[in-house]
Amino acid sequence: MNKIQELFQEYAQLLNQQEFVGSELDYTIFEEQRPFLDKMVQINNTALTVFDLYQQKHIYNSYNLNELFGYDVEKIDTNYYNSRVHPDDLYLLTRTGVLALKYSYGLPIEERKSFKLQNEYRVLNSKDQYVRVVEQFQTLELDPKGNFWLALTLLDISPNQEAHNGIRSQLINLKDGSAQVIKHNFKKEGVLSNRESQVLSFIKNGLLSKEISDKLSISLHTVNTHRQNILKKLGANNSLEAIQYANRLNII
Repeated sequence: MNKIQELFQEYAQLLNQQEFVGSELDYTIFEEQRPFLDKMVQINNTALTVFDLYQQKHIYNSYNLNELFGYDVEKIDTNYYNSRVHPDDLYLLTRTGVLALKYSYGLPIEERKSFKLQNEYRVLNSKDQYVRVVEQFQTLELDPKGNFWLALTLLDISPNQEAHNGIRSQLINLKDGSAQVIKHNFKKEGVLSNRESQVLSFIKNGLLSKEISDKLSISLHTVNTHRQNILKKLGANNSLEAIQYANRLNII
């Protein structure tokens, strides 16, 4: 299992931590809000979705997801959304979701509707081009026990389309407007050894194992052992995946 799959699994486990009683959930609450959501779409030209954490599926997808981003509304689920995210942004976007869920679970019930998560990242649009979007998550409804039940997502084209690698995320307090930037700080020594980082850097620059052996004055067998350890530590299937993953974490 590679790193992104492990994150998907951790995210799913977090969702499953909440215990719902289906008979206590009154979906007429959502149906009463549907006209308001439709109006928001028409007035603001913002794409909206509502995710049901009990059923773990999207129960509302605005029609303009197709107009703005080329999304097939009939196919939308979590896997479909992930498939539209730029591969270089998906890992940290998922990790942000995990961190945000953990933070949210720690909030007192009375504060659980007082925060929203804002992400800026790249998605594939209707022209098969990657564009930056601003995505905002906030709690729409809690269940009678205070569990996070319905989550509202707003998706807009970002006014900031300059080239930028990675994502930008922050938690925003809806009461006072204060924001807490979510940073992903990874230390080289916590993932790869110094020698492994050297080897991977050489691989990234196109050097073959024999060339790396000569540059570092180590045996070919040692280079190959480092290569195997790198793949194992990064959960990668090949050198290209290892380089991509290490780039996302800024460890080479």
